[in-house]
Amino acid sequence: MSAGDNPYASSYGAQMNVSASYGGAAPAADDLIKDTTTANFTRDVLEASRQQPVLVDFWAPWCGPCKQLQPIIEKVVRESAGRVKLVKLNIDDHPSIPGQLGIQSIPAVVAFVDGRPADGFMGAVPESQVRQFIDKIAGPAGADEKAEIEAVLAEAKTLFDAGDLDGAANLYSMLLQADPDNAAALAGIVECMIAVGQPENARQALSDLPDAVAADPAIVAVVKKLDQIEEARKLGDPAALEQILAQNPDDHAARLNLAKIRNVEGDRQAAADHLLLIMKRDRTFDDDGARRELLQFFDVWGPKDPATMAARRKLSAILFS
Repeated sequence: MSAGDNPYASSYGAQMNVSASYGGAAPAADDLIKDTTTANFTRDVLEASRQQPVLVDFWAPWCGPCKQLQPIIEKVVRESAGRVKLVKLNIDDHPSIPGQLGIQSIPAVVAFVDGRPADGFMGAVPESQVRQFIDKIAGPAGADEKAEIEAVLAEAKTLFDAGDLDGAANLYSMLLQADPDNAAALAGIVECMIAVGQPENARQALSDLPDAVAADPAIVAVVKKLDQIEEARKLGDPAALEQILAQNPDDHAARLNLAKIRNVEGDRQAAADHLLLIMKRDRTFDDDGARRELLQFFDVWGPKDPATMAARRKLSAILFS
């Protein structure tokens, strides 16, 4: 699935019409590769390397190996997606800088980091070696991106928990625009749809997923949540169920249904307490159905949810008392 085929772009209304990249637009090729001069070396290399590593390619028009290396290093730098920049310096036109650095043969590539030479190599090395050199200088490809994705997901979850559904949806949407198969972001946007009363749209967003995405625990959990919502819709009026229990507290079928309704209403403590009460009074009801239902709740709530942790403690007390 490609970003251009993102099926979620209209699923959350106008809130989904956001930037196609969570980290901003990728640097243009002209920003990544440039020629420099003696006068501009401080700006183009020393100052720029305080923001990201800068590779300086020392070359000359008469140098055959230079002509072999340049298309290789330019290709790898473009594919690095902004992890490094490449600056080229013609030593015939600008001999003072290579002289100061002791460059005696070309092609020579020197990496600058934080305004200082950090490492380098000489000769027309193969593409694989250029990639290894960039990974050594800038870190493995994808490391920064993964950290940024995790930070965006954490921020979106914080906004969601605080009730800022629009803010959370915007962040999840940005991730989905960049990577439509990001399971955590998809689960997050589906949670936003559920929270604003769009379970049908949520179900549609989960259709026709790649197998690997559909099997992700976050997607499995949100699918179970939608199933629970659909089931709860068929269980009747919770007020009527409360009246039944007031007259007969041991009507476990009514209590089980009420627990399911309270769960989808968001009252997790009440939902768990109803199921725990059934277990205390009759573990054999519905073939231990209350415990099985509670475990389904845990799958949706997540292991770190306060309601899950509190209910697990109470469940252990019942099981091992």
